[in-house]
Amino acid sequence: MVSPVSESAPSLPNPPSAAARPPCVLVADDQADVLEALRLLLKRDGLTVVTSQSPAGALATLEAEDVDLVLMDLNYARDTTSGQEGIDLLGRIRAQDASLPVVVMTAWGSVEGAVEAMRAGARDYVQKPWDNTRLLATLRTQLELRRALKRSRRLEEENQHLRRGQGNQLAMVSESRSMQPVRRLIERVAPSGANVLVTGEHGTGKEVVARLIHGGSTRSERAFVAVNSGGLSEGVFESELFGHVKGAFTDAKSDRIGCFELADGGTLFLDEIGNMPLSQQAKLLRVLQTGELHPVGSSKTRRVDVRVVSATNVDLSRAVAEGRFREDLLYRLNTVEVQLPPLRERREDIPLLAAHFLAEQGRRYGRPNVRLSSEALEALLAYAWPGNVRELEHAVERAMLMASGDEVTQEDLLLKRAGREGMARLEEMTLEEVERYLIERALARHEGNVSEAAKGLGLSRSALYRRLQYYGIKGAR
Repeated sequence: MVSPVSESAPSLPNPPSAAARPPCVLVADDQADVLEALRLLLKRDGLTVVTSQSPAGALATLEAEDVDLVLMDLNYARDTTSGQEGIDLLGRIRAQDASLPVVVMTAWGSVEGAVEAMRAGARDYVQKPWDNTRLLATLRTQLELRRALKRSRRLEEENQHLRRGQGNQLAMVSESRSMQPVRRLIERVAPSGANVLVTGEHGTGKEVVARLIHGGSTRSERAFVAVNSGGLSEGVFESELFGHVKGAFTDAKSDRIGCFELADGGTLFLDEIGNMPLSQQAKLLRVLQTGELHPVGSSKTRRVDVRVVSATNVDLSRAVAEGRFREDLLYRLNTVEVQLPPLRERREDIPLLAAHFLAEQGRRYGRPNVRLSSEALEALLAYAWPGNVRELEHAVERAMLMASGDEVTQEDLLLKRAGREGMARLEEMTLEEVERYLIERALARHEGNVSEAAKGLGLSRSALYRRLQYYGIKGAR
């Protein structure tokens, strides 16, 4: 997460990169051949593996190593059927680090033992003999959740650091490649004072960007005023934006300051600007050109110094061509344009955003220990998100309320119907669109590593490079 900060802002500590080392998995089992088989399997998948043949050895390893996940048997030498040793070990691991994901393995009483382990805090389970594909998918999902939680905590620490040094500085919850240009543009344009047009689909976070721009500007100590400019009727438009004096019309029982004056010296955020009627556009343009306004019913001219950040999901260039939007107004608003990608084009941010919203709602509802299950995260990643980040936030809040325990399940998300709609969208894609989508998902899953993405797709490295060039996909390494 990056905030638009001025040159005088406090420097942030440089956190260790998530890509600096491969994830480390502790495998605990009393059988040496099982440990060796798992070590080879996980190593081929790019993981670092440490092993232990006893509960005591596993705890000692956790003290000495920086472990990202534990894959452990439930049965050891003392008792080979009940799984009690594994349950006891699980409890001690949870006491040592409640956020460390644990996946259990058992060949005995698999269902009953797995249920008890899940109740005790395990994140998932696999049966012996295991299926390699399912096991690796389970571990990848839990490691993804672990990374998202760590990033969310680190980004919150950065936010707090910035707020201590910058007062009202904000930050953006994103680390995806598609959002990197957006973050850099915000950092450059925020201190400039230029008017900014933020474009993107509904729910992509246009007001968040507007607040970031305000927070990174020299106006950050002054007011930030937001108004849905496209939803104002003709009768209240001038009064809302420019104010009115007492007696200007029937219901004007007192003077009223408009949004422009409220934002004087600060930032005015005009949302849904593309829906503003032409008659209102002319009135807005006059104020932007002159910096002067007349409250309704007043003959006095008032000067204002306002930075305008506007937002729309409408293609304003097409609206200008069709005569629905004034070209001169577009030039006034669009000194710099910030385009926000939809959530479906930044899917690698979904675990991070979900963890952020889960922590946020956990504080709001007094449930700080609620976490996502593996199936819930998979459902979030598979969903189409037509409502973008706003829909994700609402889905997480709803799931928080629906969850009966400390784990959000796939059913709690209530995405089944929407999931079918997302599948329909996939079915409507062309072959090229599907191929591009799968390539982007593979790159996101492997953090831009072409070799690993090619393996996951069943392609050679050179074949994947040709497709990257053909589709113009950037950010691979």
